[in-house]
Amino acid sequence: MKISEIRSILNGLEKLVFQLPDGSTVPNHFHVTEIGAVTRHFIDCGGTERIEKKINFQLWEADDFDHRLAPEKLSRIIDLSINKLGLGDLDVEVEYQKDTIGKYNLQFDGNIFQLTFTKTACLAEDSCGIPASKTRIQLQTLGNDNASCTPGGGCF
Repeated sequence: MKISEIRSILNGLEKLVFQLPDGSTVPNHFHVTEIGAVTRHFIDCGGTERIEKKINFQLWEADDFDHRLAPEKLSRIIDLSINKLGLGDLDVEVEYQKDTIGKYNLQFDGNIFQLTFTKTACLAEDSCGIPASKTRIQLQTLGNDNASCTPGGGCF
């Protein structure tokens, strides 16, 4: 989800709710402790140089149980971040800590923001020797031409 989409959604939202992939929600007293630009400059396993740019939101919860971040306040924080950091309309990733810090993509279902799993991938499959995916079949269907194979029936 791009930062412009989030800004647009926040304009009509009454409260902020972030749902984790397991269905639980980030506690209501969370803070957005950082909004930043993240640039990864790397070489993939095929030797191709790549640059990836994203905007990062870090969600954090403390013992401040009376804290509630309103959509308008988050919108002001985003605007300040865009102006001070010169952020473009980039995809947003979210960091949130449960057992360890997790990175999530972001979606909106019409009511709440959903944190969705990120995945690793090989970006150079064609040059690093990964074989093409094979079609999976069930062994019991091999040679099944609706003929019955019984002892002495002539099947091999």
